[in-house]
Amino acid sequence: MKLAYRLVYFSGGFLIGIALLFFILSGKKTSCAYGPESRTLKNIRLKERAFTSETLAFFKNSKIDTSVVSTLLVDGDVLFSESNTKLDSCRIYVIEGEIIEKNLKITVENCDKTATVLKAKFTED
Repeated sequence: MKLAYRLVYFSGGFLIGIALLFFILSGKKTSCAYGPESRTLKNIRLKERAFTSETLAFFKNSKIDTSVVSTLLVDGDVLFSESNTKLDSCRIYVIEGEIIEKNLKITVENCDKTATVLKAKFTED
């Protein structure tokens, strides 16, 4: 069989397979959280969140809602160099992202059942 025919058959099967995957997986809550950053953010997102009084005061003074933490947990970056991931019980993660055209950095204590936002502050670029 010629190479051109092989490529046509391969391409046809590949496109049919992709179409089937889109049809089967559409509407399901599937995600591809394979990297360490994605796994960490997903783990924190799924837990019940708590806020310290210092963090709530920061949000109140900055006139922003605590829902920005949810946005940050989707679009933010985990700064592993500033995080303390060697703890046994509750690991501390520093997450940074852009919110309302400012860089927001939060410190999250990630325990078994809850994720507590310990600190929040705006940083310079």
